[in-house]
Amino acid sequence: MSAAVSAACQVGGGAGAEAHRMTSSAITASGLRKAYKDKVVLDGLDLEVAAGTVFSLLGPNGAGKTTTVNVLTTLMKADAGTIRVAGHDVATETKAVRAAIGVTGQFAAVDELLTGQENLQLMADLKGLDSGQSRRIIGDLLEQFDLTESAQKLSTTYSGGMRRKLDLAMTLVGKPKIIFLDEPTTGLDPRSRRTMWDIIRQLVAEGTTIFLTTQYLDEADRLADKIAVLDQGKLVAEGTPAELKRQIPGSHVRFRFTEVAEFDAALRVLPDATRDAEDDLILHVPSDGGAKSVRSLLDQLDAHSIDVDEFSVHTPDLDDVFLALTGRTSTKVEA
Repeated sequence: MSAAVSAACQVGGGAGAEAHRMTSSAITASGLRKAYKDKVVLDGLDLEVAAGTVFSLLGPNGAGKTTTVNVLTTLMKADAGTIRVAGHDVATETKAVRAAIGVTGQFAAVDELLTGQENLQLMADLKGLDSGQSRRIIGDLLEQFDLTESAQKLSTTYSGGMRRKLDLAMTLVGKPKIIFLDEPTTGLDPRSRRTMWDIIRQLVAEGTTIFLTTQYLDEADRLADKIAVLDQGKLVAEGTPAELKRQIPGSHVRFRFTEVAEFDAALRVLPDATRDAEDDLILHVPSDGGAKSVRSLLDQLDAHSIDVDEFSVHTPDLDDVFLALTGRTSTKVEA
């Protein structure tokens, strides 16, 4: 998504959000279809994003993620399907949708000829805020994003992390209730990424809904309440990070024992157990990792008076899930 497009959405985002009462679903889409000539990009997509949560859309190159964001944010028309964003129909209530959302694209949409404060003032002027409102909101945003000391410096002198923070702050001038973040931490150093994560968590705690696309699977794992995996225009999986991990084979409980006798007894009691390749006192037992499953295994050991020194649950990570679902190991290029 280009900086110009991102800036255009920021201008429309949030002006009427305060007057609109959100339903429990911030975004719903049914039967969403989009094609470019003979190439089907979205093939009957169904989505539901709960208000006040982080929803992350993952997918390999060409999956249709950016097309989905463009359709949901009124930047592109779907060929078929119904979409409601902030309770408004995207096709017939375009202005109302734009008034309720903010969009931060892959590249910071800041004006390098302006200072940080001037960029924020430009957004306030475009939204028609009076001088008192502008002063208060800009001051709060500069403080919230730790940009007060650099407010009078040209944004061209900002680091990548500072530019991303300023870009998001500009989106928030109109207080949108739904924010679309398209790869918000791409190119940031680890410290800046964590700062951005903290800001996202704070926004959600205040009731904002976040629709997140990201190339970093650990980012989705840490932030998302719900994840949808898109491949070749179709959703191939959907659920919480934990639910998605449990769908992939490889989950197991790891038991460590202090005595060989205890280890041998456990091996007899748990027929599915296998020895650890590197430690003679560790067993791996296949399990979905759920509380009931782990409790059942511990009860079996306890019934035979077998003492366990320690145990831990190991599940596949999102990289494993992504590979199993799409046959690819990375989401590095946005589609």
